[in-house]
Formats: sequence, structure tokens, C-alpha cells
Amino acid sequence: MKKINFKYNWLPVLFIGLVACDVNNDLDPIKDNTPEVPEVALTSGTADFSKYVSLGASFTAGFTDGALFKEGQKNSFPNILASKFAMDKGGDFSQPLMNDNIGGMVNGTTVALDPRFYFNGSAPVRLTAVPTTKIGFPADNAPSFNNYGIPGAKSFHFVAPGYGSAAGLATVPATANPYFVRMMPTQSTLLAEAASKAPTFFTLSEVGGNDVLDYAVAGGASGAITPKATFDAAFGAIINTLTAQGAKGVVANIPYITTLPHFTAVPYNPVPMSAASATASNQGFALYNAGIVQAFTYLVANTPMTQDMADIEIAKRTISFSEGNNAVVIVDKNLTDLTAINPALKSYRQTTSEDLLVLPSSSFIGTTVGGNPLLVNGVSVPLEDKWVLTKKEVDAIKDATDDYNTTIKAMADSKGLAFVDFNVILQNAATAGLQFDEYTLNTSLIFGGLVSLDGIHLTARGYALMANKMLEAIDDKYGSNFKKATKGLAKAADYPTNYSPALPN
Repeated sequence: MKKINFKYNWLPVLFIGLVACDVNNDLDPIKDNTPEVPEVALTSGTADFSKYVSLGASFTAGFTDGALFKEGQKNSFPNILASKFAMDKGGDFSQPLMNDNIGGMVNGTTVALDPRFYFNGSAPVRLTAVPTTKIGFPADNAPSFNNYGIPGAKSFHFVAPGYGSAAGLATVPATANPYFVRMMPTQSTLLAEAASKAPTFFTLSEVGGNDVLDYAVAGGASGAITPKATFDAAFGAIINTLTAQGAKGVVANIPYITTLPHFTAVPYNPVPMSAASATASNQGFALYNAGIVQAFTYLVANTPMTQDMADIEIAKRTISFSEGNNAVVIVDKNLTDLTAINPALKSYRQTTSEDLLVLPSSSFIGTTVGGNPLLVNGVSVPLEDKWVLTKKEVDAIKDATDDYNTTIKAMADSKGLAFVDFNVILQNAATAGLQFDEYTLNTSLIFGGLVSLDGIHLTARGYALMANKMLEAIDDKYGSNFKKATKGLAKAADYPTNYSPALPN
């Protein structure tokens, strides 16, 4: 706030005048009529927060801006919850803090996991500093931790033996997770390690998210969506183990990850063209378009394919540009294979509004191959499968998410646990936005306030909102009063949406 400086030269004159007059200068004190707000003590209801353990993946860890780093971990939703639980007999809460605020890890002298993003005024960019956290080396205070949020963990990893073994980091493919290894576990599985802390209360969040996320960020070109039966078995083991000794807890489901800006920030039609450029590009695809028509004419005449079926695919595969913004050209492996008819007829088409270009494509589309101005990625050179999620792939992710969430809700209900529908919450954020104190948060990249610079994980303010949703669910299920207690909920203004590149370590 700007400070205003007043001149006080008139005060001595006024004082002399008042002394010379025979008046009563004793003024009544100004009364503060602001009503006092009585403090409301926190009560835990039937919940026991004395030994709180959190179990999950990257959201639980406090992963943000593309990395795990100390300040982000301090603003993880479990750490926020623990600070509120401490208001009524909540115990200490220990996290496997990284060595710095750079984020990422090194393997010897090689950067194995990248540092965090920061906003440079125009776009998210990675810090150029070298991480100081070393793969395979223990975190401070290992193995005495409460936060078992492991970035990258899929549902079946929670019950996989050796997931925390340093030897598993050297196998190909790796069978261990470097974030879990640095926790120096004493038990054979991640689930057993968390359960060995004998929690009286737990949070279980985003289990299943990585089961679809790896496939999604690869554009469906690699990885695989975890089958429902595998997920159900793993999640059942987790719930049964955590509640076996009577612990209470809160469970959150997983969102439709394709509503996150990693999949929505790049429009399907990001290629601007002049009329002349569009004409030149159309000429370049003229033979291809004609060959498509000829190939389907052949298929209609010689196979059970009908003309209606052929017309639909011809329209889908015809490449056409015009002045203004244009859809990119992609490879779609789900199209009819025409190479047996004509080897030059690859499975090309242009994107539609139902396709999702992944965030890294924004810096690739429009680049040239070998500096040749005629070979433009996304125009004359179709994008590989890894750059785009087709509608069929988006639908597969949604179906799997629905299956997982059905299991999560049913098992949470069967154990009488509190439940948070994070999927609905994120959908609301992506449409109308979410009100959090004086702020409206949405899923826009950089300035939406909810999702961090990597386009997938939350900001500190987003994690504070997540913590509040869990506290409200705990109130509803266990009779606590976080919503009414003084300082019972996190305040939006206490948590940032972007971290400075100059955070001290």
C-alpha cells in the first residue's frame, strides 16, 4: 500500500488556540462497535487424529509445477490437514522432504528427474539449476514418515513387493520407485509400510489416477490402461488393510484427467494460415485426397463396405486448409488401413474438437523437419500418435475412470468412510469455476489458480481447497466441526498459485 505523507505545520497553531479558549478538551473515546466473534474450539467428533497417515500418489505428495520440492511438499494437502488435526489431539506429521526447492533428482551427475517449472512472464519453463536430491539416497528422518504419497504410483504398485527396493531401480524396466526408495521402507510393500505406522486416521486419494495418466500423456501411443479387475483387487486390499484395526478415514475418487489443461490448453486448430498458404497446402494434399476416394471406391465394389460407410471415412480423411486457424494433420491408427491398396495412403486425417492435443505439442506444431520450410510438423508432416488423444482414446480413459470410481465409492461406503467426489469438483472447476474465499479458481493454465504450471497437478491453493473438501467430508461423516471451528479450514490467501524461481533452499 502506498504511504501518504501529511504536513503537520498547522498543529501548533491549533493547539495554542485551543489552550487560549476556556473549553473542555476532554473528548470521549471512540468506541469500537465491531462485535467480537467468539472463538469456536475444534472437536473431532468420532474421529481420532492422533496417528494420521496419508496414502496416495503425486497429489498426496504435494507434487506441483512438474516436480516435487520442499515448499510444495509443505503445502501438500495432507500437511495442511495435519495442521488442522493438530488443533484437537492430532499428532506429529512427517514428510520425506526433498533436499531443495529446485525439484527433480540426479543419478550421479546426470539429471534423472527434471527440476520444477516457473513462469517467466510468458510461459512455463524449467529451472536451469541442478537438483541436489540424489536417487537412492535416504531422505532425512527415514523411515519415520506419515505421508506415503508416491509420485507415479499406480494402484497395483501399492501391493507390489520391492517397490521401495534400491536394487529395483537398476532393473530394466525399473521395478522400484525412486521417491519410495528414499523413504527407506522396512516392509515389503508400500501398503504394508503405511499400515505399519498403525494409523488411527488416514486419507486415501487419487489411487487409479496414474493407471490412466501414463497412457494419456503419451497420447495413447504407449503404456496401457490398468484393467478394472487389477484395480479392484489392489484397491480392495488397500481399503481392507487400512481399516483392519478400526482406523477411520476419508477417500477421494479420481477426476477425468482429460479436463486438465495438459489436455485442453492447446486447441485442436492451432495452425494459422493465409489464403496463399492454405492454397499451397491443399495442392500438396490433392493427390492424397484423390487417392482416398479411389481406394474407397475400390472397397465398396469389392468388399462388404457400403457407400455410406465409405463416404463417412472419406469426409473424415480428406485434408483441407483455409484462411484462418486450421486443424492439424495427425496419424490415426484407428482408421481403415489402405496401404494394401496404395502404400502411399497412410492413416492421415485432421483433428476435430473431440481430439485433444497434449500440452508439449504446443512447442512442436509448426516446427520444420531439418529446417526444410516445406516439411512442417502438423501440416505437411502429420503428427505422430503421441501428440494427440483421439476421441476413441479419450472415451477409453473416461470409461476406465468411471469403472475405478464406481469401485472407490462402493468400497468407501462399505467401510463407512468419508468420501470426496473430486471428479465432480474438478468438472465444476473446468466449467463454472470454484469459489474459494475471495477467489474463483478454474482449470485455465497459469492464471486459473487451481492447476499448476505442468497442467496436471494442483497449485498450493488448489491443494488447500482439496484439504477443505476433505475436512468438510470429515465433518459430515464423523461429527467434527472444522467448518465452524475458528481457523478450522484453510484460507485461500495463505497459499500461492505460483512459486518464485528464486525460492531459497
